[in-house]
Amino acid sequence: MLSENLGSVEGVVDVSVIVPLCFDNPLKKHAVEFIEEVLTLRRRAIIPVTALLGAYHIATKYLKTPRRAVKKVLVGLLETNSPALYPSLPPIVAIEALDAAVAYNIESWDGYLVALANTHGARTIYTMDAELEKVKEVVVVNPFPRNRVREYHKYIRTLLEAESSRKSYT
Repeated sequence: MLSENLGSVEGVVDVSVIVPLCFDNPLKKHAVEFIEEVLTLRRRAIIPVTALLGAYHIATKYLKTPRRAVKKVLVGLLETNSPALYPSLPPIVAIEALDAAVAYNIESWDGYLVALANTHGARTIYTMDAELEKVKEVVVVNPFPRNRVREYHKYIRTLLEAESSRKSYT
């Protein structure tokens, strides 16, 4: 996995950028293109392997995407063995993640992204999470077109409302 082939790292990819890969939605095409750039090293970023596990959790538990379909997509990413897939979570990085979470009043996962960026000398976090904008030491970049992000959020709201309605009838 991560090797000298990657060279310097410009950014870290958040789970929010991976989730749209897992099911049909208005961002899927853009997510595929962006992640392909990362996996083929045209974009110098790392994808924490743990983010793929997070994407599985979000897509299956909250968005009710079929488990086998999500697994197939995520295993396909892992099987690329791209140097961009970052497998390590040393205790010192976890400590730095918790420090960042406390210092910036953010989630521990977001603290992990900040700690990874700092560890690799990267300034960019690719995410749809605006919460990270309060961390002054990183630049938050949403890699997707704004109009598609709005469509995606509307699509997700509709999906969740339909699921909620379905549950209330059962």
